[in-house]
Amino acid sequence: MDQMHLSDPASIDTLVWRKSVRSGYQGNCVELAVAGEGVAVRNSRDPHGTVLAFPAAGVADFLTSIKNGELDDLA
Repeated sequence: MDQMHLSDPASIDTLVWRKSVRSGYQGNCVELAVAGEGVAVRNSRDPHGTVLAFPAAGVADFLTSIKNGELDDLA
C-alpha cells in the first residue's frame, strides 16, 4: 500500500480520531481518521507522535484482505 502525504500537516489536530471498540482498556491500539482523500493512522498511546496517511482505497483493500483471512498466516 502506498503511503501518502497530508496536504496540511497542521490539520492533524482537527481530525476526528477513532479506535476500535474492541481495543484494550490500556489504550494500546491504533486510531484512524478520515483525512481528505485518505485515512490517517496513529498510535493511540502517542497521539502527538508520527501520523501515517494512506489512500482510502488502499485501506479498504487492506481491511478486505483481513476480513477474508488472507493475512492470517502473519499472526
